[in-house]
Order: sequence, then C-alpha cells, then structure tokens
Amino acid sequence: MDIQLKRGILDVCVLAAIKDEDSYGYKIIKDVKPYIELSESTLYTILKRLESAKLLTVYSCEHDGRLRKYYRITKAGLSRIETFKEEWREVMSIYKFITKEDANE
Repeated sequence: MDIQLKRGILDVCVLAAIKDEDSYGYKIIKDVKPYIELSESTLYTILKRLESAKLLTVYSCEHDGRLRKYYRITKAGLSRIETFKEEWREVMSIYKFITKEDANE
C-alpha cells in the first residue's frame, strides 16, 4: 500500500478511536488492533502529528498513582473524519470502476 495513503488511513483510525471518548495510548492500540496493526512507536508519532495539526488535544490525569496522557478529539479532528469518509466514497467509486471487468469474468 502506498505509504502516504496508509499514513492518512492510520491518522483517521486514531481519530476514530478517540471520537466517542478520550483515550490513552495503550487503549488506542487495543481498540484499533482488530482493524489495523499499529505499533507504539508509530502511534506516538501519529499522536504528535495530530496534536500539531490541532486535530486532538492532550491532557494528563492521575491513574493508579501515575500520570497518564489522555487524548481528546477536537472539532477539526471530527471534521477530518467526515472529510475522510467523503474522500473514501470517491476512492470506492474508482475501485468499482477498476474492478468491474473482474466481475464480468
């Protein structure tokens, strides 16, 4: 898969994982695991990129006596998910066009 396409998909997967509730690194990895493989190092690179783009915010909260970083999606992050859905419809339309010959065989 094209690296830029995969990067964009991973970004949106992380945003989708925190769409309904704030979350932290380990839980995000666990939540996306059934859909896509994501290492810790990749996740934290993505989280920093999304934070820089103002698609999520970060805050710390104590959990079991330790500080844990939590991630919260922003309005811009929610908008990015919606934009991705629209773009993906177009990609699926192109995919159907490309594979229509396969269906006729």
